[in-house]
Amino acid sequence: MSSASFEPDRSSTGIDPKVAALLAYFLGFITGIIFLVVEKQSRFVKFHALQSIAVSVVFIVLNLILGFIPIIGWLLGLIVTPVGFILWIALMLLALQGKRFKLPYIGDWAEQQSSRF
Repeated sequence: MSSASFEPDRSSTGIDPKVAALLAYFLGFITGIIFLVVEKQSRFVKFHALQSIAVSVVFIVLNLILGFIPIIGWLLGLIVTPVGFILWIALMLLALQGKRFKLPYIGDWAEQQSSRF
């Protein structure tokens, strides 16, 4: 996990790029997709939108898989859910601080893809 702090590039949405990045996490993959489609300029916002989409999908799939595993899966789900919530809050706060916090694997993927959109 790495974090780089810098002044983010301007957002084409008219919103402060830090606030736009925070909002990209707000409703998970839904707002991630919205900001990915709407944002035309800021790689900072696109990065956070892509990371939001990827993290949301990973946690949804993980919870679905764990839901099908009796007892052990349900117990692991009781751990994964609060961890996901804490991660969600942390990613929103880091985005609001202007940090490009990269999660392992997902952050690298999001950084690569943000230049393509």
